[in-house]
Formats: sequence, C-alpha cells, structure tokens
Amino acid sequence: MADTFQVEIVTPEKLVVRDVAEEIEIPAKNGYIGVLPGHAPLITELAVGEITYRNHGYAHHIALAWGFAEVLPDKVTILAENAERAGEIDVKRAQEAKERAEQRLKSGNTETDYERAQNALERAETRLRVASKGS
Repeated sequence: MADTFQVEIVTPEKLVVRDVAEEIEIPAKNGYIGVLPGHAPLITELAVGEITYRNHGYAHHIALAWGFAEVLPDKVTILAENAERAGEIDVKRAQEAKERAEQRLKSGNTETDYERAQNALERAETRLRVASKGS
C-alpha cells in the first residue's frame, strides 16, 4: 500500500490545493473524519471547519466553509464553497465578522436570523484559528 495519496481542494473560483498527503482530517457534517492512504471510498457533505493535512511530517491548515468530499483509496477531492490557506486570510476582516456575529447573537432582536449569525460566527472563528497557525 502507498504511503501517500493525492489531495485536491477546489472552490468555484480557484484551485486551492493540489498536493500529496500522508493523512488528512476534514470537517464532515457530523464530525471530523480522518483519512489515511487506502481509505475506503466515500462521499460526504462538509461543514464549516479546519482541514489539516500532513506531508513529510509538516501540517498544512485550510479554513473551509461547506462543500463535499470524495475519498478514494489514492485521492481525496474536496469541492468547497470557500477554502482559504492561512496566509490568504484577512485577519482584521475575520475579527470584524466575528464581532458582528456576536453582536447579532446577543442583540435579542426577534428579526435576527440566529442560524445565519451562528454560521457566520463559526466561520469567522475558524478563519482566525487557521490564520493563527500560519501554514
């Protein structure tokens, strides 16, 4: 069995990652999934979260917002609504988005879309966490 597999992460705008990995952890809809070479085939819906993959012992971090993943024994393909490497994240903008979402959640306004505000908060927190890892 091979020691690595191909990883591709694609958004509608661009190819974010084309690399090889020894392992990857992806935020599936019902929790994180770890994938190693030779993994059984599956397709899963993705949530907001952090993708971490390793190659040559080095960890790479990507902020992800929704999508789908196809896992094959020799390749993982992620089709994401949005995905950003740590260096691409505008930390000031993410911090402002976090603050806006927190204010909406605390407002008590009956017209606030709480699910949307919670999603915005989760996405901003993920972006900030990934940016702090710097890779």
